[in-house]
Order: sequence, then structure tokens, then C-alpha cells
Amino acid sequence: MMARCQLWTAGLMVTMVFSISLTVAQDSGLPDAEAKQRGSGEVVRRESNPLLSRKKRHWIWNSLYVEEEKPVSSPYKIGQLKSSHKLEVMKFEIEGEGANTIFLVGDNGDLLVTRALDREEKSTYNLTAKLYDGNHKLIEDSGEFVVRVTDINDNIPIFPKEYKGSIMERSPIGTKVVEVTATDADDPTSPNGELRYSLINDGEGAFEIQTISGLISSKINTLDRETKSQYVVVVKAQDMRGLPSGSTATTSVTITITDVNDNMASFSKGKYMLQVPEDHKLKEKISTLELTDRDQIQNKEPIVTILGDYSRVFGAELNPGKNANLILKQPLDYETMKSYTFTVKVQENLNLRLPADNVNQALTTAMVIVEVLDVDEPPVFSQPNYTFPVMEEQLVNAVGVVTARDPDQANKRIRYSVLQKDCPVDINPHTGQLFSLRTLDREAESTHRCQVKAQEEPSGLESFVEINIKVQDINDNKPELMSEQDIFVCENDMSDTVIGTLKATDKDEQPASFAFKLATKSSNFSLYDHGNGSASVLVLRGPFSLDDPKDYSVDVSISDGGRPAQTSVTKLVIKSCRCDARRRPTQCKAGAQKVGVSVHALIAILLCILTILVIVILFVMRKRYQKDSLANMKNSGEIHEQLVTYDEEGGGEMDTNGYDVSILTSACHDGSLLRHADHHPHPSLYAVVQKPHQAPPTACKGDMAAMIEVKKDEADHDRDGIPYDTLHVYGYEGPESLAGSLSSLDSSSTGSNLDYDFLSDWGPRFRTLAELYGVDGSDYYHQY
Repeated sequence: MMARCQLWTAGLMVTMVFSISLTVAQDSGLPDAEAKQRGSGEVVRRESNPLLSRKKRHWIWNSLYVEEEKPVSSPYKIGQLKSSHKLEVMKFEIEGEGANTIFLVGDNGDLLVTRALDREEKSTYNLTAKLYDGNHKLIEDSGEFVVRVTDINDNIPIFPKEYKGSIMERSPIGTKVVEVTATDADDPTSPNGELRYSLINDGEGAFEIQTISGLISSKINTLDRETKSQYVVVVKAQDMRGLPSGSTATTSVTITITDVNDNMASFSKGKYMLQVPEDHKLKEKISTLELTDRDQIQNKEPIVTILGDYSRVFGAELNPGKNANLILKQPLDYETMKSYTFTVKVQENLNLRLPADNVNQALTTAMVIVEVLDVDEPPVFSQPNYTFPVMEEQLVNAVGVVTARDPDQANKRIRYSVLQKDCPVDINPHTGQLFSLRTLDREAESTHRCQVKAQEEPSGLESFVEINIKVQDINDNKPELMSEQDIFVCENDMSDTVIGTLKATDKDEQPASFAFKLATKSSNFSLYDHGNGSASVLVLRGPFSLDDPKDYSVDVSISDGGRPAQTSVTKLVIKSCRCDARRRPTQCKAGAQKVGVSVHALIAILLCILTILVIVILFVMRKRYQKDSLANMKNSGEIHEQLVTYDEEGGGEMDTNGYDVSILTSACHDGSLLRHADHHPHPSLYAVVQKPHQAPPTACKGDMAAMIEVKKDEADHDRDGIPYDTLHVYGYEGPESLAGSLSSLDSSSTGSNLDYDFLSDWGPRFRTLAELYGVDGSDYYHQY
């Protein structure tokens, strides 16, 4: 069947080629009668029509046509090159696209095609023909001609991409959705490339398509996203202008139905039962009232309102999911109100497409019942904070009252306390009455902040509140003189010359109206009070001189006008200067301090001086007392108590009682205390010292300090001497130490329970130790 169509088409195209050739010939200026006698590709001389003849151009070439994809078993003729010239053409040549490869020319001028051509690959070939005579001379000017490849329907339509469209629900009929376009590689000017569109699946009759443009539009106006949100339609594209013999292609187009606000917001149920504890925080969510709206989130904007008086207690806010959150706006009290019943209403805030789809099913109102649950609450103060005024410099027994109550039915007693220890007020734990602990100074601190705790007895819940103590001002500060600039008098100032302006300041809060006057009359100056808190200093009489050794000053008395009035007297020093014509000082004499020392500062200075004197006197007296005590000490016990010191860990005076001080004092009776003149080494001093014989030794009449110095010197030069008790200080370990003490102070010859007689058998080197520990006092003296 296809072969027949192609043959039929080829025959048709041959006819068309012939017609085109004739048309071209007509366009070229040939007469109709002559053009009809010409064949395809025929060369005609213009000289046949003298009216249309042109110089330098003798050929007109018609277009030649080749059928696309025509099978070629051997080269076939598509035309012939001819000349109207009477000269015999001996040779034909062609040049250009495909010359001598695709296209050949015979000796008689026949134009041949050697292979099948594809129009989609190349649709036209531009060639040039040349004709030569027997002398190989060009008979005619070379001319150009075109070989056109005629199209056959060998390509099917193609959709280059996937198509998606969207349309709003409830759109009117004919609303554009999307335009689809298919491509066909065949000649678009021929039926082979002309496409027609149709819908195989029209989305349940909801859409239609324009056959030529491919525009898909709505066919109905009742599209509903909530019913069906997406459609898939199948589009068919067919060439050959939609004839059954044309090639086809199909594609699926997804059409999405977009949402509009055509559904009313509705409560999910008509009654809500809620429970909330009475201590629920304000602005916090109690519960969520769920709403139903089939529209998408961007088309949901409901407004929920609470009807009735309880709208001041509760409120409704939208959450991100467009549901209503019920919140608390006022505190709840189980003892006052145990439940609330009210109605909530919902309505649309955005434009609603009427009539709404769910107009008959929507619940726009609902009943809400809120049950309040009882909880143990802390005490509640009557105010969120308290402020009490207190006059400064006064002790007030009744500053104010802080009141709290137990909101529960138990109504427990409340106990009050002030948390800050440095708070200037305290509180009665039972009544909440505040009272002053000390006088306050507003100039030091104008406001004191403290916290009061209220606790249910005996040890229940607690609450806290802040109290502010505002210190009220009284007129307890004297005014102070304040001069904006140094005041000076010129040598040539005349009487009534204003030499300066005085002002005053006051630390008190009360507005002051300062009054100025001279405390003592001045012979040179006067004071003029302006009545506005300032005064002028005027010259009363002169003259003034820098050579005058006297300093000029006036005593200014200032009163602040308060209750009670405070008055101060300040000495104002006035410098004397030499001035120019404009009263600008060029030379001034240095004056005394402008403002004197206040009484308080003077008292502080005197107290400091007195304190220093007392400390110096006590230090001197202590030194004298220590010196007198050393001079009057004669008892050996007192001496060793003063001279021997240890870094003890404990144990009292046990270490000072562990040796015999008589050994130390007995050296006074021996003439060996003096240094030998020859300075030769001598036996150890301790070895030759004799103990008292039977009778106790008398007190040493020499200087104890000199004796100790001599003993120290002898011990330093005696390399064989043992450590001497009074010349060394030991770190006494105390009686509880396991290691014991390294000191020999506790190794006295008396009071020991050990037997050291074996030391006598150890030879001369241990004789000293044997004498010290091995014998008693009487035996010791008999041996020597």
C-alpha cells in the first residue's frame, strides 16, 4: 500500500515539477506559448524574443527536481541542458554542490542522479552549467540552476518536551491551560509537515484543544480542586493535515487544578469540654479548637471570636496550622469562679467565592465549657509592688503596711520577712507593718529597694514582692557659694563698679530661693541681691593698689529660704589687679584661699592628729616599760624566761623547766669568764665549770649580757665543745611527737629516771657526758 502511495506521490510530484518549471519559465519573461513547449531543465535563448533580450546574459535555467529517497539502481535522468544557439554543442560541464559525484552530465546534456537523496539532510543543490563547442570554446555564458529535492512523508511528528499546565478551580469556559507544540522534519510547506492536534483523553470532558495551534483550554466551568485536583490528558499530533494516512505521535499533559477560597472554615465539633488549673499562666495556650477547611493553607485565614462577657477572660489566636488556640487573658480563681461557658464563632477573613461548597455543612459556632481546677496557690500580695515615703533623718515606726493573703479556701496565716540584711526597714512578721531601723540620708541614697517574703504558716508556699523606700528631702544642707569666675578688683575701679556675680547651690531637693548679704560690713565692697538666686559684688570705695599688703575679702551670708532655713557664711577672697582700659587684668596679686575650711573638715583633721599622737605615746610608753622590766629582773627564772625562746608547736612552758639554770649562773664565780691573754685554746668551759658545793650559789653580780657574750665567744672557738643550752634555739616538737625533740634542754641532770653511770666506762672522751648525766651534784664537786 505504501509503495503505491509513493508511486502515486511520485507521479504527482512529476506533474508538480512540470508545473513549477513552467512557472519559472513564465517568471523569467518567456511568453506563455513558448514556455509550454519547453521541458524541465531546457535552455532557451532570449534572442527568440527581441523585446526581452539582454546583453551579457543568454541563458535561463529552470529548477530541476529530484524525488526524496528514490531508489537508484543506475543513474537516472532528471533533465537536459540545451542551447537555443545553432552551433553544435560538443561538451557539457557542471560545477557546484554535488557536481560530478551526485549529479553527472552526459554528452548530450542529460543531467543524471547517481544516488538517493534525503531532503532533511539537504533540500537544494546549487549548480553551474557550461557549454563548449568543438574548439573547446564557451558557447554561452555559464548559468546557474538549482536542483530541489522533493519531500516525501518519511518523518513522524515529535513532541520535544513534557507539558504541564494549571488552571484555577471554578474558571470560566475557554480559560487557557497550556499550549503544546510538536515538530516534524518533513517540509512544513507540504502536507507532509502540516500537523493537526486532537485529544485522545479529554479529562472526562473537562478540556479541549485547538487542532492547528495545540492550545488546551477548559471546556467546563465547574472544576473543583477538592473533588479532583489533577487531570492527565493525552494529545495526538498527526501530519498530512490530519488525514488517516498521516503519521502520528502522542504525549501526556498533566493539568493541576489550583485552589481558590471556595470553602468556609468550620468547627470540627459543636461542643468543647476543657479543664484548666487556676494557676495557669497568662497568654499561655489552654487548648486548641480544631477547624475544618478543605482549602489549601494559603486560602485559610479564619477569624475566631469569643462571644459574650468572657471575651475579657479568654482569647483565641490562630496557630501555624490555621487552628484556633484558646488562651488565658485574666487570672483564674477557683474560689471565685469554678467554670465558664461561652460561644465561639468563626468567619472567613479572605474573599470567599460564593456560594461556598460547604455552605450547608459548615459549623460556624461552637460551645466551649472551661472547668477550673483547684491548686494550692502561694500568697497573693495586694499590690505588684509597694512604694513608701520616709522623711530623711527621722526614725519612723510606721513606714507602711504590706498585705498578702492565701487565695485558697484554707486561708492560712501569712508570715512576713525582709530578705536583705542591709535594708533600712524591717517588718512585723504577723501584721506586715514596716518600721525604720535607722535614719536615712537622701543625699547619700534617695531610694532603697528591698524584697519582702510572704509565706504560708508553718512552712507553706512563698511569694515575694519588691518595696521601694523613697527618702523624702528635708532642708538639712547649708547652701554653698558658687562663683562662675574669679572675682578681682582693678586699681582704678570706681564706686558701684560690678566686679563679679555670685550664685549658690544646695544639695537638698527642695527648690531654694537664695538670699545674699554681707555677714560683716565691708569698707571697700557691697553686695546687691538680685532676688533671683544671684548677687553682684560692687565696689564701695577705693582706691586699690597692688603694693598694699592687705588682702581683700568679704564674708558672704547665704540663706536658702527653706524650712527650717539654713544659712552659711563663706569668706570670698577678692584679688587686686592692674587692668587695661577694657578692665582686663594684666597683673594680679596672689590672694589667700577663696573658700575657708568647713567645721566638719576641721574636726576630722583634729581627730586624725589626736589619733596619731595617742599611738606615738603608747609606743613610747611600751618601750620604756620593757626597758625597766629588763633592768629590774634579778631572779634566774625571770632571766631564762626572757632570754630563751622557741618556735614551739605546743606544750606550754615544759621545755624551759627541763634544765638547771644554776649551771648558767655558776660561771660567775669562776675567774675563767675573762678571756685569756695568750688566746691559746683551752679546755671546754663547761667541762671546768664547778657546780655549787652543798650551799646554793649566790646571784651573779656581773653583767648577764657580758657573761653570755663571753660564753658565746668561747663556744665559737671551742671545736670540741658540746651544744650549750642557752646559746641555741630549737624547734621543740612537743610531748606528743613520736620522734621527740632534738633539743638537749630536756636532758637535765635532775628529774631523769635513766641511769647514765655506764658513760664513765667509755673513756676520757665521754667523761664530760658522764659528769653531766652520770653523777649527782654533790658527787660532782667531790671529784674535783
